Amino acid sequence: MTRRTPAFFTLAFAALMWASATQAAIPTPLLNSDEPTLAPMLDQVLPTVVNVIVTGKPQRRAANPLFNDPFFRRFFGEPGQQGQPGGPQQAPEGEAPRGLGSGVIVDASKGIVLTNAHVVEDAEKIQIRLNDDREFEAEIVGSDPESDIAVLMIKDAGNLNLAELPVSDSDSLRVGDFVVAIGNPFGLRQTVTSGIVSGLGRHGLGKRYEDFIQTDASINPGNSGGALVNLKGELVGINTAILSRSGGNIGIGFAIPSNLAESTMGQILKFGEVRRGRLGVVGQDLTSELAKAFDLKVTQGVVVAQVVEDSAAEKAGIKERDVIIAVNDSPIRDFGQLANAIGLRQPSEKVKITLIRDGAQKTINATLAEQPEEEVTASNGENDDMFDGLAGARLGSIPEDHPLAGQVQGVAVLAIAPGSPAARAGLQPGDIIASANRKEVTSLKDLKEIAGPDTKQLLLHIRRGRGALFLLIR
Repeated sequence: MTRRTPAFFTLAFAALMWASATQAAIPTPLLNSDEPTLAPMLDQVLPTVVNVIVTGKPQRRAANPLFNDPFFRRFFGEPGQQGQPGGPQQAPEGEAPRGLGSGVIVDASKGIVLTNAHVVEDAEKIQIRLNDDREFEAEIVGSDPESDIAVLMIKDAGNLNLAELPVSDSDSLRVGDFVVAIGNPFGLRQTVTSGIVSGLGRHGLGKRYEDFIQTDASINPGNSGGALVNLKGELVGINTAILSRSGGNIGIGFAIPSNLAESTMGQILKFGEVRRGRLGVVGQDLTSELAKAFDLKVTQGVVVAQVVEDSAAEKAGIKERDVIIAVNDSPIRDFGQLANAIGLRQPSEKVKITLIRDGAQKTINATLAEQPEEEVTASNGENDDMFDGLAGARLGSIPEDHPLAGQVQGVAVLAIAPGSPAARAGLQPGDIIASANRKEVTSLKDLKEIAGPDTKQLLLHIRRGRGALFLLIR
C-alpha cells in the first residue's frame, strides 16, 4: 500500500476546499452538464442587451477631461477614432455623424433602456437595434452626467414583445464573484466576455458620484452602456470605462453598480431629472494616523472638518471633529462613499447618521437639504450662452469637500479639458472664481450674466489654494 504523506493530505484538502468554493460560486446547472456552459443563461440575457445607434451633432469630447486622459477611457469611442468600428462614425458630407454604444432593457412593457449619459450626449436621433435585428426609435427620458446614467424609452413598446433583464442587488457582490460583460465592442454585435469582480467601491476616476465595480472581463470601445451580469443572468452593473494606456483592454474595466443605476433611473422616471440631497459637511478620510490622534478604535469613516452654515448638518447638530461611520446603518469607509450615500438621496429625505464624538458613538437624524444649482460645462458651440474663453471648463457650485468650502463664495472650476481655451488661459481645477470683470460672483447665474457670449474679455479674480490671482482672458 502506498504511504500517504502529510503534504499529500494537505494538497488534497486544499483541492477539496477549492472545488467546494467553485461549486458554490457557479450555478449548479452549469456543473451538472457534461460540458459546462453559460449558453442557457445567455439565451435569456442576450435579447435584453441592445445596440444604441446615435445620430447627432459632433460630440464635444474635448470639453470632458476624461477623454483626454491616456489612462481612463470610456467606451463610446474617442477623438481621432472616427471611422473606426465602435467609435463615432464618419458620416457622408452633409449628414450628421453616427456613434455606436450599448444599452440594457430593464422594463419591457414600457420600453425602458438603461445606458450611459455619454453615449447619448448631443443625440438628435436614437435607434435601438435588438439581437434579432429589429430596429426601433427611442427618445431620451432623462440623463445624469454626474453618474453617467441615461434612461431611454423605445417608442410604442407595448406590442413589440421585448425581453427585460432582471436587476440584482449590487451590494451583495463580492470580490471574486464571476461576472459576464455583454455589449457591442468595435461594432461587433452581441459580444460576450467573462471574468471576475476584481474590486468594489472604486472612485476618484472623474465622476462626482461613483462607486465603480472593477472587473477583468474584457471591455472595449462600443461597450458603453452594456450589461455586466452575474451567473444567474441578473444585471449587476452598467459598463462605463476602462483603465488603459492604449485604449485597448488590459483587464481593468469599470461598471456602474446596478443599485446606483436603478436609483438614478427611478428619479429620472419620476422627475425627469435627478434631485440630490445635501448634508453640508466638509470632511476628509479617517486615516490610521488621525484615528490614533483622536484616540479612536475605528479606522474607517469621515472626519468632519467643517460644518456648512445653515446646512442640514448644522441643523441636525453635527459638529467639527465628529467622525461619521455610517448612514442608515450602512458603513461609511471614506468621503467618496459619504458623498454617494447622501447625493443619491432626495432633498427632504431623512437619514440616520452614526458618528463618534469624544470617543462615544452617537446617532443623529438629519433632513437633507437641496443641492446647490447645477454645474455647466462651458464650450464654444453655436448655442452656448457663455464667453468662448471659458470653453473646456466645467463650472459649478463649490463642492462640500473643497478646502475653501464654507469660507468663500464663488463658482468652482470642477474640471478643465487639456488644450482647451480655458486651459490655455491658465484656469485650473479647484480654482474658485470670486469675481468677473470687477463684479462679485456668488453663483453660476452671476457668472453667466457677466460672461455672456458677446463678452470681449474677462478679468477673473481667482482663489487658488491659500493664495489669489487675477486672470485676463481675451
